[in-house]
Order: sequence, then C-alpha cells, then structure tokens
Amino acid sequence: MARVSKGLAIISLCALALTACAKTDEPGAAQSPGQQKGSVRIGVSLPLTGDFSEPGKGIQEGYQVWADRVNAKGGLLGRKVELIFRDDASDPNRVSSDYESLITQDKVDLVFGPFSSRLVIPAAKVAESYGMLFVEPAGAAAEVFEQGFKRLFYAAPAIASDHYDYLADYLTELPADQRPKTAAYASLDDPFAQGTAYGLRDKLAAAGIKTVVDEVYPPETTDFAPIAAKIAAAKPDLVVGGTQFEDSVGLVRALQELKVQPKLAAFSTGPTLAEFPAAVKGAAEHVISPVGWSATATFTGNQELVKRYKEMFGGDANEDAANGYTVGQIVEAAVNAAKCADPSKECQDKLTAHIGQATFDTVVGPLSFDDKGRPEQAHMIQQYVNGKVEIVLPEQAKTAGIVYPKKPW
Repeated sequence: MARVSKGLAIISLCALALTACAKTDEPGAAQSPGQQKGSVRIGVSLPLTGDFSEPGKGIQEGYQVWADRVNAKGGLLGRKVELIFRDDASDPNRVSSDYESLITQDKVDLVFGPFSSRLVIPAAKVAESYGMLFVEPAGAAAEVFEQGFKRLFYAAPAIASDHYDYLADYLTELPADQRPKTAAYASLDDPFAQGTAYGLRDKLAAAGIKTVVDEVYPPETTDFAPIAAKIAAAKPDLVVGGTQFEDSVGLVRALQELKVQPKLAAFSTGPTLAEFPAAVKGAAEHVISPVGWSATATFTGNQELVKRYKEMFGGDANEDAANGYTVGQIVEAAVNAAKCADPSKECQDKLTAHIGQATFDTVVGPLSFDDKGRPEQAHMIQQYVNGKVEIVLPEQAKTAGIVYPKKPW
C-alpha cells in the first residue's frame, strides 16, 4: 500500500477495501442530520512530510486500517467512509488552514486530529470554532488541555506528563541502596516530548533523585555529541530522553559512542517503532519507553488491527497506527450511539456529549475522559529484553520482568 507523501490526497476507500465505495455527494450538498446518503467524509491533516513525518504516516495508516474494516462491514450507519488527507508538512500554520479548508470547502462530515501537540492545538482551535468534534491521536502535552476546548478528546491511555508513572513508582519504591541518585534529561523542544520527560523528572525530583543535566534542543538538531558530552561528564544513574524517532536514535548513538553507561535509559516514542533497533546499531537492549499499545494485547479489535495492518502494508503495526485506529473506534462508537454522522450542530453536539460520558473498548484498552478531554488511564512501560520488546510494567500487564540496571552499551 503506497503511503501518501505530500499535497492533498483524497483517499476514496474503494481503493483500500475490497468493497465498492458508494457515490459521494458533491462537497457543497446539504444533508439533514442523520440522513443516510452518500459517503461519510472525514477530513484529516497530518504531517506526512517534515519533522513529524514518520509518526504522521503511522497515524495515517491506522486511520486507513480502521476505515478499511468499517467499510468491509458496510460503513458507518450504512454509509461508506471516505478519508480526505492533507499534508501539513509539520507546520502549525498550515495545519490550521488545512482544517479550515476541509470544513468550509470540502464540507466534510467529521474531522480526525493530526499528530503532535504542536499541531493539535491550532487544528483543534479551528475545529472548535466550527463546532466540530475533535478526537485526536497524539496531542498529549498538558497545554493541549489548558485551552478550554469543549470538543477535544485525546484517544490514548494517558497525557504526556503521566506516561512514565509506572516507571516513576518502580524507581522510587526501590530499596535505598538500589534507588538511582542522579538523572540527566534531554528533550526535543516539543510540548509532548518535553511533557513525557518532565513528568518523570518532576516525580523523581520530588523523591530526591537529583537532576544533573537538563537540555532542550530544537527540532532541526542532528548533532547530539555536545548533549551527550554533557551527560557523559555528569555520569548520571538515569538518562531520559523526551524524543520522537530521529532524535532518539541520534541521542542513543551519541551516548553509545562516548560509552555513557547509565543504570537505565528511557526514551519516548522512538523505541516503540520497529525501525529503532536497526537504527541504533545494536544499542536497543534494555532501553525503556512508555507505550500505550502492545501487539500482543487482547483488547477489543487489537488482533484484527494487527492482522489487517499486515495485509494492507506488509509489515507490523506500531503504536502510531494503533492510536489512529483508536480514534476511529471511538468516533465509530459515538456515531452508532448518536445515529448521525454529519457536520450539523445537532449531530456534533450528540457525538461530543456521548464521548464525554461513555467508556470505550479500544485496542489500547478501556478509555474514558475527564471534562477537559484527558484520558483517565495510564501507559505501560516497554523494554527491549534479549532483543525483543517486552511489557515490564505494570505488574498486571507485564510479559517479562524489568531489567535494572541495564546492560552496558
């Protein structure tokens, strides 16, 4: 399955599913609430190029797998799903204009959110101004939920600052002679990435674990040697990276080159992607990451996601794809409950109200939301153990015991 890489891409899912798509109404055609006519047109802007292109494409694939499944079952309320994608190139200004155009020109029935808190906030402002429900897969920074949004819901187990909660509990509950004493933090200048790292930093600092390095670097950073040198000089027990993919790889390789040997190394996002072990050239062993999804989980629809993703894209599903799929599951359930899928205020109000009070069975587990759209659950902690990704925390979900201290690089 070819990935969309740039520009406006209208994905009519007759090209993705084995079933034929129903004829789509003209974009400007009015529909009364709940009217079963034409396809359900869903508008999405994603970073298919630029800094966030790798996870952006994963989210896109998750949306496509969800739509393929829905269409194979007859669509939403008997109407085929049609996804309309635009590439915002990881640009906050462009994502705003994309959603403005999707809503006012393409006349979409529903919108799904983009990747990254940096893009979610401006996109959600546009959706909110038009009274559109806005379920998003990857806007976990605390500031997302400080904007006063009434129609935004984050479709993952926890917000960024809570991603490492299980790890924080584990470390701070260790016997005093085993507990780490110092920690170094390096984070991408991005609300989500910083949120994950600083959520852990604040919890560990409150428990007496001293911060010895705290570096923030811009998204365009490619040389991580200076940051690695600072960390090497500080000789921390823990190294924590608030990262996406490329920078997680850059940091690990720079630390490895300087033979930095922490007792634990934790990085957000990057290690959850299948490309990570090869990219860090053998340095993945015992690296830890918060993860909201596992391919082995038995949550509702998860094994179907894993199977269908492999059929469509020829590889293994990842957390980004799962987060996109989860958005679809939540909106699908809301549409079935509200019995409508159109942009009218009546329908959007019904959809929003249902999501605000219900609990949803999803591929990342049961999800419910507080009055700010924040999920009320928690992330698992994964670790590479003997070259395999294992869930090591919490106790009730683990597939292997946590390895601490880690193997030397």
